[in-house]
Amino acid sequence: MDFINPQVVDLSRLQFALTALYHFMFVPLTLGLTFMLAAMETVYVVTGRKIYRDMAQFWGKLFGINFAIGVATGLTMEFEFGTNWSMYSHFFGDMFGTPLAIEGLMAFFMESTFVGLMFFGWDRLSKPAHLAITYLVALGSNLSALWILIANAGMNVPEGAHFDADTMRMQFDSFVRVVFSQDAQAKFVHTSVAGYVAAAMFVMGISAFYLLRKQHRELAARSFRMAALFGLISSVAVITLGDVLGRMDYEKQPTKIAAIEGLWHTTKPPYEPWILAALPDDEKQVNHFEINIPYVLTPLITHSFDQPVTGMSELEDQAAPRIRSGIIALTALRRYGATHDKADLDLFNAHQDDMGFGFLATRHAPHQDVTNIPADQLDAVVKQTQPDILPNVFVTFWSFRFMVFLGGYFFAIFAVSALLSLKNRLEANPWLLKTVMWSIPLPILATEFGWITAEAGRQPWTVFNKLPTFLSASGHSTGYMVFSLAGFALLYSVFIAAELYLMFRFARLGPEEHGTPHNETDALLSHFHGSHA
Repeated sequence: MDFINPQVVDLSRLQFALTALYHFMFVPLTLGLTFMLAAMETVYVVTGRKIYRDMAQFWGKLFGINFAIGVATGLTMEFEFGTNWSMYSHFFGDMFGTPLAIEGLMAFFMESTFVGLMFFGWDRLSKPAHLAITYLVALGSNLSALWILIANAGMNVPEGAHFDADTMRMQFDSFVRVVFSQDAQAKFVHTSVAGYVAAAMFVMGISAFYLLRKQHRELAARSFRMAALFGLISSVAVITLGDVLGRMDYEKQPTKIAAIEGLWHTTKPPYEPWILAALPDDEKQVNHFEINIPYVLTPLITHSFDQPVTGMSELEDQAAPRIRSGIIALTALRRYGATHDKADLDLFNAHQDDMGFGFLATRHAPHQDVTNIPADQLDAVVKQTQPDILPNVFVTFWSFRFMVFLGGYFFAIFAVSALLSLKNRLEANPWLLKTVMWSIPLPILATEFGWITAEAGRQPWTVFNKLPTFLSASGHSTGYMVFSLAGFALLYSVFIAAELYLMFRFARLGPEEHGTPHNETDALLSHFHGSHA
């Protein structure tokens, strides 16, 4: 087996992480703003009050800027799978490529068509027809996210497929199982609702800016109230669905949940404390400076008081027989490739569930070949491989906590904002308006930490328990990866600068008094729709 230069693997990971994190700065607002626009327009259609049309049109301009740049940043990511992750694409392409292709159709046909009608159809369509278009934009945006998360869920919990020894690829068993995977559905709802939180804070923050400056007060006050109530409901949903995902990780990805909780040894219910903060030491496998709350971890993770949570040390021990089994699987697979003997195929099939652990052992095998390990060296190879099953605990532990702590903050700020808004006391509390205004980027930051938790916690696998990351990359040179990484970082920084400039510019301009779009915004959206129709 040809090994990729570790530096190239690390640079490939860094490049994809940067492009994904850049792109994900725009996704939450797209997911959330569409439904807020639909809610505002619904009130306009039902009541006929023009202020709600003005609200929908104004926030629609900012949505359009975000949507256009979000599409541009997402394009390159799909090509990276083929250019930088060729082994992964060969191994898992059927499972990953199908939902990705469906997402592309939705993004470029359904979304682009209806986005154009939404922006330019206000005076060309009836009220109910335009409202239906707005809901279709919201539905299309969220369905686009659904297919991406179905593909991602297959990497974390590969279901509905098997490895084919003849093609050396994962093959579909059931498209229905892939689409309706519990992990996929839970991730989709959790991620979408996190976008609603981001959109609510965005609308509240800009509305707070107007209220502090005594500008556009009616539009700002009504927008603030709708966003506060929308955000409060969404924050509760995010917390609830996060608990569901934690329970699923406990069942399907025990190494991830153990890393998230900084749990080096199996718990002894019900005392086991939940660690609020610590400094996990991956090398020594201990936590320094722990701050914890007793009796919380077991019910939090297992939803019971007597089920233990397996620690990372014990998970390493449990991996030993799977590593041995995986070595047998790869040995049988190599023999089958040469002889096509049914006995070798039967032996491989009996051990194929552990094949990924055999791949994981190749780094420590003599000559990086697990099929010819001398008997006296097998135990040493297995022992060296066992720690490799764990993710980076420090990164996983702290990215999760930043996400959770921010989630609690959002719930509190939405609750206070909703209460004061309903009492018409917003302008009497400028401290709240300033806090909300400066909190605009925090939900985006929380979604970034959530993505890091999910992806870092899956390591060392690109396909959990099936394909290690160090075997997934393409065989580029280090120079090529450095050049492309620098290029993407520069390009995406330009995109972010453009987003911030346009958002600040049109937020400062504010809504038109008579609902007529600003000429600059109209030109921007017209150009975007013309280039993506």
